[in-house]
Amino acid sequence: MKTLLLIRHAKSSKDDPTLADRDRPLSDRGLRDAPRMGERLARRDVHPDLILSSPAVRALSTAQLIADALGHPRTAIVADGRLYESTPPALLAVVRETDDRHRTLMLVGHNPEISALAHRLAPDINDLPTCAVLECGFDAASWADVGERPPVRVNFDSPRGV
Repeated sequence: MKTLLLIRHAKSSKDDPTLADRDRPLSDRGLRDAPRMGERLARRDVHPDLILSSPAVRALSTAQLIADALGHPRTAIVADGRLYESTPPALLAVVRETDDRHRTLMLVGHNPEISALAHRLAPDINDLPTCAVLECGFDAASWADVGERPPVRVNFDSPRGV
């Protein structure tokens, strides 16, 4: 079984128009929502073996706050440039290239790509709101097989409820 967690970064701040898109921080709401979503995952005993995040400040901050709630070391989060300004097929390629020793993978990324990938894997999901989590369990021995068949388990959660 392989479990994939797709997370859209938490709400970002647009207060400083001089910041480059990549450098935008989380808003106050984002700073509240990310730890809350991490706590919800912890209560469900979800523990990723690998966390990959876009290197954008808002995505990496989201990953760090969720990791803190899960007891996952921040230093083990991998900032992967392929998750910033990506495409759904490129995101799926990242998933499929994951080392099979990892059973649970978390990707923290951006819209519209992360929602498009979520919809491809779980067609009932049309949009991931900020800081939403889509958890898909696949009956697969290898990450290379993810997306070839529909998931056998799907859980969706967002800061404002399902």
